[in-house]
Parts: sequence; C-alpha cells; structure tokens
Amino acid sequence: MTATDRSIELVNTAAQAAADRLAHDIIAYDVSDVLSITDAFLIASAPNDRQVKSIVDEIEERLSKELGAKPVRREGDREARWILLDYVDIVVHVQHSEERVYYALERLWKDCPELPLPEDAAKTRGKGKEHAELTGGPDGELR
Repeated sequence: MTATDRSIELVNTAAQAAADRLAHDIIAYDVSDVLSITDAFLIASAPNDRQVKSIVDEIEERLSKELGAKPVRREGDREARWILLDYVDIVVHVQHSEERVYYALERLWKDCPELPLPEDAAKTRGKGKEHAELTGGPDGELR
C-alpha cells in the first residue's frame, strides 16, 4: 500500500505552509505500510514556542481553505513544544527544535519511504542545525 493522492495533496499543502512560516527540517514519510491509522507523517520544527504555534496555525488555515480539511484531533497546544494535528489521512508533528532532537522521530520512521515535498519545504533540511550553530543553541537563545 502507498500513500493516497489525497494524502500527498495534504502533505504538500501542509509542507508548503510550514515552509512559508520558516519551519526547519520539514520531512514526510509514507507510513501506510506500517500503520493502519494514517498514510503519512509530516514532521517540522521551529526554534521557539511562538513559531511552533504560528506554523501549526498556518497549516490548519491552509488545509482548511485550500482543501477543506479540518483536523479530527489537535494535541499539545498549551506548551507549544510539540503540537500534533491528526487529519486521519496524514498526521502533522510540529516540534520545538529541542523536542525534535530528543524524540528523533526520523529514527523511528527511517525505514519508511520519504515523500517528495515542494521545493521550498525541501530546502528547509539542515536549517535547524544551521540556526543552532548561528545562535549558540537549539532553542535559538544566545549562550
């Protein structure tokens, strides 16, 4: 089984929205062969809580406006360290950079095929590390 056209459409729109809000290290995996609950995971991160919220808000707004999709579940709002949006066909994880490193979701899903992303989203790979090096820490605070 592979991700459906609808899943790919959702992933691409969400990835572009995340890139437009300057998310770091956007990646998507086709998890349809290993999970029966969803087709794809989209993972993105940001160096601070406010930006995590901004990325999530943009993804929700774009998926609703452009594709008529609303999440069936949204978790993690209060702390904005890791917000999960469940659209059934896809699950979006937007994490604070520190959580991204700590939980390393990529390691869990590395055997799943990566889904191609829009160019703007693909260009965000490595931005988290670059940002941490420029600012002196994963959370963007000078040390």
